[in-house]
Amino acid sequence: MNKIDIKCIAQKGAVIPQYKTCGAAGADLCALLEKPLTVACGKTAIVPTGLFFEIPNGYEIQIRPRSGLAAKNGVTVLNTPGTIDSDYRGEIKIILINLGDEDFVINSGDRIAQMIVAPVTQADFSIVENLSETERGTGGFGSTGVKS
Repeated sequence: MNKIDIKCIAQKGAVIPQYKTCGAAGADLCALLEKPLTVACGKTAIVPTGLFFEIPNGYEIQIRPRSGLAAKNGVTVLNTPGTIDSDYRGEIKIILINLGDEDFVINSGDRIAQMIVAPVTQADFSIVENLSETERGTGGFGSTGVKS
């Protein structure tokens, strides 16, 4: 298993991300709130974590939903996956949306999302006159697997 070091500043009361099992890909992120926060049905909230990371060059952190929150409450991460770039030094905040049928209350310390550490590949973009031909061609949304 590959491991990298990520430096972290944690405000008082913040929960350091943890992998809950040895096979977990995502480490849980928890809310850091002064008082409970209610996310009304159909509304969004930006939820602080109290965490600041120094991510090594060549890596990113992806912010993803927790499946339990989505399945049980309809609460998910709005910009999934969210990307935290290696040169960002601000607080990690999670954009949640409540797609459920009831208002959702978040308390400080609640697990609200998970983070994945992933390698990044940067591309060189080249302007060309033509692109190579493929079987799919320009077929877009829902075009694969459809017989004409």
